[in-house]
Amino acid sequence: MSDTPSPAFVAPTLDDAILVVERGVATFTMNRDDVRNELTGTALASDIVKVVDAINNEPSISVLIVTGAGNAFSAGGNVKHMKSREGSFGGDVYTVQNKYRRGIQQIPLALDRLEVPSIAAINGPAIGAGFDLANMCDMRIAADTMVAGSTFVNLGIVPGDGGVTFLERLVGYQRAAELVFRGRLISAEEAQRLGIVLEVVPRDELMATALKYARDIARKPPRTIRLTKRLLRSSRNMELAPFLDLCAAFQGMCHDSADHHEAVSAFLEKREPHYSGR
Repeated sequence: MSDTPSPAFVAPTLDDAILVVERGVATFTMNRDDVRNELTGTALASDIVKVVDAINNEPSISVLIVTGAGNAFSAGGNVKHMKSREGSFGGDVYTVQNKYRRGIQQIPLALDRLEVPSIAAINGPAIGAGFDLANMCDMRIAADTMVAGSTFVNLGIVPGDGGVTFLERLVGYQRAAELVFRGRLISAEEAQRLGIVLEVVPRDELMATALKYARDIARKPPRTIRLTKRLLRSSRNMELAPFLDLCAAFQGMCHDSADHHEAVSAFLEKREPHYSGR
């Protein structure tokens, strides 16, 4: 694949984030350090949706990194707005639930339909909905300065962004229950022990480590990566027989691709493959 997006690629206009695309890797940086990259009083939710839709329509992109500018990954919801009942938290019950549906809940829906692997590079605190955002990604790498937690119960609320389901998938029901009912913070090292993060690295090595993972993925056949992501996503909800049918259909698509033939030839010829994305 080309190191740059196709000429037809139109980068979305973002309000509170920065998107950089290079060598098949898209890096999305939440750029609201002034509010610790909180998700409810900024445009970050809509920025994430725009980026997911752009990536899904750009075949040269094979992986997405999500990270934060400044000291925090994301502080989640704006507690001052909760106190004053403004922004996402203002209005009657019907109004607030609609703000959740049309606001922060668009993040899990977007990341669920993202067609490429996603890596959260957790550069600092990931609290409440910020922790949930990291858990919505396929993989997580943490700086050693990270602290994280599902802290909603401490504020008398529930994870309205659906975060409990992503945490339960990662650590199982009992451990997820302990974390959400106690609302406690965990260190990067504990998060790794629990299987929430893959690797803990010094903060100044975080992006280099995330890019290493991302570039390893981006070197694989692009269509195969997207089909494999669809299989991983589908496996959660399908019974075995229809899932095997889907695997067979996708495998037929792969066997018919130019990149499969290139991969086999390169393997037999003991050389590096050169993929075309076809």
